[in-house]
Formats: sequence, C-alpha cells, structure tokens
Amino acid sequence: MRRLPKAVEIGLIPLINLTLAFIISGLVVLWIGENPLEALYIIIKGSVGSAYGWGYTLYYATNFVFTGLAVAVAFHARMFNIGGEGQATLGGLGAALVCLSIEWPHWTLAFPAAIAGAGLFGAAWAAIPAWLQARKGSHIVITTIMFNFIASALLVYLLVNVLKAPGQMAPETVNFPKGAHLPTAHEMLAWFGVSFPKSPPVNISFLLAIAASFFVWALIWRTRLGYAIRAFGFSEPAAVYAGISPFRVIMASMLISGCLAGMMAVNSVVGEAERLLIDAVQGAGFVGIAVALMGRSHPAGTFLAAILFGVLYQGGVELEFEMPAVSREMIVVIQALVIMFTGALDNMIRIPLERLYFRKVS
Repeated sequence: MRRLPKAVEIGLIPLINLTLAFIISGLVVLWIGENPLEALYIIIKGSVGSAYGWGYTLYYATNFVFTGLAVAVAFHARMFNIGGEGQATLGGLGAALVCLSIEWPHWTLAFPAAIAGAGLFGAAWAAIPAWLQARKGSHIVITTIMFNFIASALLVYLLVNVLKAPGQMAPETVNFPKGAHLPTAHEMLAWFGVSFPKSPPVNISFLLAIAASFFVWALIWRTRLGYAIRAFGFSEPAAVYAGISPFRVIMASMLISGCLAGMMAVNSVVGEAERLLIDAVQGAGFVGIAVALMGRSHPAGTFLAAILFGVLYQGGVELEFEMPAVSREMIVVIQALVIMFTGALDNMIRIPLERLYFRKVS
C-alpha cells in the first residue's frame, strides 16, 4: 500500500485544509460587512499577541490536548470514541471527590491524587461501552455518545442533591482546600524570576498535557501493547491471526482513552475553577475529535492542533469583543469550518494530492 511522505501527510495536507477553512471564513466575515484581514489580526493579537492572550490560549489548549489524545488512542484501534465529553465529566467528579476527601497539606500531594481520581473515573466510564463493544458487539459510537448524556444527568443529580455546598443555590461544590490549589503560570514563572499576568488560568496541568503527549507517543510506537493496538486498527482479521486478542485491545485502548479524557478535569476543575461546576467540560470532548483528526492521531500533531484550537477559542473571544458585528454564533461557524475542512472534507484534498504525487514519482 503506497503512502504519502510524513511531511505531506502531517504537514502539507492539514495546512491546505486550514488555509481553505480560513479563506471561506474570511468570505463569511466579508459577507457581513467586516474586513477579514482585520478580523484575522484581532484573532492573532488576542490569542498570541500578549502574555495574557497566551495564558488563555494555553489553558484552552491544555483541555484539547487531553481530549484529542483520548480520541487519537482509540482511533489507532479503529474505534471512534466520541464519549470524551462524558468521560471528562466523570473525570471532574473523580478529581473533585479526591480534592474534597481530606484537607490536603500541599499541592504536590493533591496534584497526583487528583490525576489518579480523574483518570480512574474517566477510564471507568469508558470501560462500560468498551465491554459492550468487545463482548456484545454494541457500536462504540452509539454507546459512547449516549454515555455523554448519562454522565451529564448524573453530575446534575449529584450536584443538586448530594454535593452542593450547604446554603448555596448554585449547583456546585464548596471550594477545594487551599492545599489543593495548583500552581498557575504566574506562580511557576515567578520561581525563575519571570513576570506573567495573574489572571490567565493556565497552570501546571499544561506540563501534564505535554507529559501525556510523550506517554501516548511511547505507548503507541514503543510498546508491545501499542503495536497490538495499531495492528488491530489496520486489520482485525490479521491481528487475530497473529494471536492478538481483540477483547484485550478494545478494553486497553478504551481504558487509556477514557483515562486521558478524564485527566482533562485536572486542568478545568482543579486548576481553574477549584470546585466542581455543572459544566466544566464545555464541549472540549467534541473539540478533541477535530483535534485528533487534524493531528492525524499523532501526539505531536494533536498537540499542535490543540494549540490552534486554543488560538481560535481565545482569539474568538477577543474578536467578539473588538468586532461586535461578528457574533458568538459567527465564531462557532468559523470553528466549524476548520473542523469540517480538517475532518469531514479531508479526502477532498488528500485524494487529488495523492494522485498528483504518485503520478510524479512513478
């Protein structure tokens, strides 16, 4: 089977897709009577033009790295895990229960405990659809998306009836102990004498996202389990013939996927809100699908795609403020165009490019 070079596969095709998305988005902005170049300038300046903008961009990107990696791991096993939203929701519940369980003396103890709680709850929520797929033949797409709604309903019930702070109307827990406060970028950079704004919520979870990216790379390309996952994803009959257990691959890949999605909550619940809220995920589970598609399910590509979507989210907020004619709905349209061109319309660019390339080299 002939394959395009990595530079074309991971670099050129996403770049063309992204360029087309921005061109169509520019035409949409022009259609409503605004200057698309000015809009692009506002997005870039608002997201990466200052330390404040970078702080929010990296905060959003941290969420997308975890959910993107979660989708990528399942993709390698030829499974479409679209339950990242629910798994991250349950991850938030696990992290919150851990943080509220004791009066943590220091973040160095609370941080790994929160990671474990979030990861375990996310993995447990992914284990049920995985088992149904492996043993009963249930379609992973249907079960994972339905479990998103179950997770949301479960969290609402718990926050309203069980975990809600006493004497408070809002469905949220009490604030976590001070010892569970995670260092922000402002605090971490201050250790080295570097100034950084206080308000952006980017925190030590960003470093955790980088570590998770290295972990997924090592897992998929440097371990026997990773080889089994990739072999199963390429051809299930061939993998079975080689002695690879489909049940083991399905369960392992989905447990790892759910764990990664759940770990997103360390950033949003523990690092930013410092309490459990009704909607701490805010669609990051679904954005992770686009991030994984754009990153070609490779940790490096997924990480860069997460940064891009962080730019779009933070830049979109600034654009809505600086250019009132561009509403929040229009920002969603621009983000949707990026997702459409990098995901659903990927073959529109890939197939002609493959034909052209192999005609030239043959």
